Amino acid sequence: MKTIVGLEIHVQLATTTKLFCGCSTDYRDDEPNTHCCPICLGLPGALPRLNRKAVEYGLRVAKALDMEVPEESEFARKNYFYPDLPKAYQVTQYDKPLAVAGTVEIEDDEGHEKIVRITRVHLEEDPGRLVHVAGGSKYSLVDYNRSGIPLLEIVTEPDMRSPQEARRFLNKLRTILEYLGVFDGDREGSLRVDANISLEGSVRVEVKNISSYKGVEKALTFEVTRQKNLLRRGQTVTRETRHFMEGRGITTSARSKEEERDYRYFPEPDLRPLRVAEWVAAIDLPELPVARKNRFVEQYGISLNHARTLTGDPKLADFYEEVAGVDPVLAATWVSDTLLGELNYRDMSIAAVPPGRIAELLGLLKEETITDAAGVQVLREMLDACARGKPCEMPAAIVKREGLGKATGGEFTPVVQAVIAANPQAVEDYRIGKKGALNFLVGQVMKETRGRADPRELGRIVSECIETGGV
Repeated sequence: MKTIVGLEIHVQLATTTKLFCGCSTDYRDDEPNTHCCPICLGLPGALPRLNRKAVEYGLRVAKALDMEVPEESEFARKNYFYPDLPKAYQVTQYDKPLAVAGTVEIEDDEGHEKIVRITRVHLEEDPGRLVHVAGGSKYSLVDYNRSGIPLLEIVTEPDMRSPQEARRFLNKLRTILEYLGVFDGDREGSLRVDANISLEGSVRVEVKNISSYKGVEKALTFEVTRQKNLLRRGQTVTRETRHFMEGRGITTSARSKEEERDYRYFPEPDLRPLRVAEWVAAIDLPELPVARKNRFVEQYGISLNHARTLTGDPKLADFYEEVAGVDPVLAATWVSDTLLGELNYRDMSIAAVPPGRIAELLGLLKEETITDAAGVQVLREMLDACARGKPCEMPAAIVKREGLGKATGGEFTPVVQAVIAANPQAVEDYRIGKKGALNFLVGQVMKETRGRADPRELGRIVSECIETGGV
């Protein structure tokens, strides 16, 4: 059964003030209900004033996605009641959105390029936030600090055919948004997803308010299994809205799916129509991920896979360009493979790492002052210091303190001889042609010498010692 997925992505735009008032959007560390005013609380007589920067950010996204900006768009009232919606309606855009008909290119599950069509992007205000009191309380609290935060909703066509494709699309979209500088992906709640999923020939189910990319993949994977099981048992899939319970990895029924007519849309009488199509020509876009990836391959001579990894995050791409002058290919390997792996292990951001220190480390590696294995040890010492909030020590100082400088093979002859003597079976395996035996012996020597010797040189020494009987 073919899986059909479409997404509605709600992006909090990185403006300093809300969509229709001057309240600050920097509310996350502040007390509840301290970033509110009569406008974002929907008090009688309060009139909205549109945030120009939010419109410009929306147009920037539209241009990056190669969308058409109509001559006129307008805001509408979407009427429904919920405790975190103080006006009992949401100001959004309905039949006249900011932009229509765009595309994003991703890889499908077979590794081929495919196009995901963007139906529309439109501006709307965020509602408030419910805070559920722990301990089985019968009430919830409402925080209106988030009420009125500018959202850009990006709606796709149902072009994705698996949960994995949906996650790849979100990763690609997030990268584009970060390059454009219109949102901060590190902020809690900055991107939320409603996922629509169906199996071919069945009805569509909506899963609301998923707050992570991994969560989208998990929720859709669960839904595929749930819906297939229903159909196999001869039951029907109900058209409904479901919530994703991330802790349990399941979706639960929330309510029957509303129809558009249930919201009673009508034009917002307090806001004039937008005529901003001519603004698009004046928008200068930065270098976007695909262009930067291609430039990295051409300018620095690195592999396509490394270029793809390095340009997947603008901060990482900037970091790489700061250290690439030492040796672009060496830098690409160490930043995209070794450094990223160590950062992920520590749950650290690239922003915590001084690029100057990594450039110094790369210099030691290029000059063959240290081995790769010793370089990893130095890097770990540096990152552990950063993780503890301490100054990042100079690589050369760590090499000197820990005695990690590269040594000549002659220094390790006694160690080689001891390893050979201690592993007669591996020696015999090597003599009868088992190549893995040599790697094992070299690994034992590397362990004893803390990675100070070049593995290739050690391999030669071990081989010579066995063949000449120098044990």
